[in-house]
Amino acid sequence: MPTAAPEPGRRPPVRDPEAPRRVTLLELFFDLVYVAALALISRHLVGSVSWERAAESLVMLMAIWWTWAITTLVTDIYDPQRTEIKLLIVAVMFGALLMTTAIPEAFSSRGLVFAGTYVAIHLGRGLFLMPAVRRHPQSNQRALRIFVWFAVSAVPWLVGALAAHGTARLLLWFGALAIDYLGFRLAYPVPVLGAVPDSQRNVTAEHLSERYQQFFIIALGDAVLVAGTVFSLHHSEVENLAAFTVAFATTLLLWRIYVHKSGELLPHAIARAAQPSRFLNTAPYTHLMMVAGVVTTAAGFDLVLLEPTGHTPPAWLAVILGGPALFLTGRAAFEYEVFSRVSSSRPGGVLALLTIAPAGFFLAPVYASAGAMLVLAGVASADYHRSRGRPPEEPMPPH
Repeated sequence: MPTAAPEPGRRPPVRDPEAPRRVTLLELFFDLVYVAALALISRHLVGSVSWERAAESLVMLMAIWWTWAITTLVTDIYDPQRTEIKLLIVAVMFGALLMTTAIPEAFSSRGLVFAGTYVAIHLGRGLFLMPAVRRHPQSNQRALRIFVWFAVSAVPWLVGALAAHGTARLLLWFGALAIDYLGFRLAYPVPVLGAVPDSQRNVTAEHLSERYQQFFIIALGDAVLVAGTVFSLHHSEVENLAAFTVAFATTLLLWRIYVHKSGELLPHAIARAAQPSRFLNTAPYTHLMMVAGVVTTAAGFDLVLLEPTGHTPPAWLAVILGGPALFLTGRAAFEYEVFSRVSSSRPGGVLALLTIAPAGFFLAPVYASAGAMLVLAGVASADYHRSRGRPPEEPMPPH
């Protein structure tokens, strides 16, 4: 007698390879948490501009980003229409929102909330998925490998939250993030099982590219939020209008530089790649760098709208010019992912920002911000002239 097919509810919640992988409304709802998270991180950076604050903001951004990036891969591998995966997404959303509430005091009184929730998200996901995919050995082993690595990184996360303060906590959390990011890059090798095979690391061009594009738009939303809220709080209308105009134009240029042409062609590049898993290895890092650049730029808007005239302190100048420079660096790496080359306008833009930095010490913040805007305008203009009148360039992913 033939064996009956498993009931739909009893099948492992692994995606059908032939099914469409468009982004679901629940995934878009999940993203809303990160609007608040990025806004709080940029505000933390400008609360008292210093290298220590910058390092703290980077740690929190990397942690928040990793909860989003790993959840995005889960929804690429598993079927987000299944009830258990929907519950998992909602649980991570709750945890990410709880982490977000702890951002302002993560390095003081609420460190355990921030770190403990981060650990609970990643370990809880593994404890949830392993029994859910127990009838799918490959998925079960993959979930086990990932769980082991996050269990190792949980130690410095929790030690930093419970027994360390200041620089010690910062270093422990940086070490924990290094474990998390390195584990992903190495495909989570563990004794006996080894690393996750490349055949289990393929990604879907349509879904993954759309998710990264959406998160970048969320990051730009942080810049828009700063420009719209701080505008009405300080100084005369003329000063605010000048700073607001520069902030809006800069945000528009960041969007333009991202989408031309690598952002538009990302799904085609992934689809054309000999090994789509290569994008899985690199996209989280390049997009993190671009998002960090946008968040830092948004923090610069906050400073400029707060005090558009007067003296520009060195720390302020580092934020105002460093944000666009960090974005262009990440954008150069992103371009290499898609086209296997880097346009000269990317390093040229970074060099131009470094060149105008000495003059920034003698200029008001709004003029330093305008200088960064003009550099970005030059990069966008170079992009336009390079592609004008030429046939569309085909993506050439690295081999």
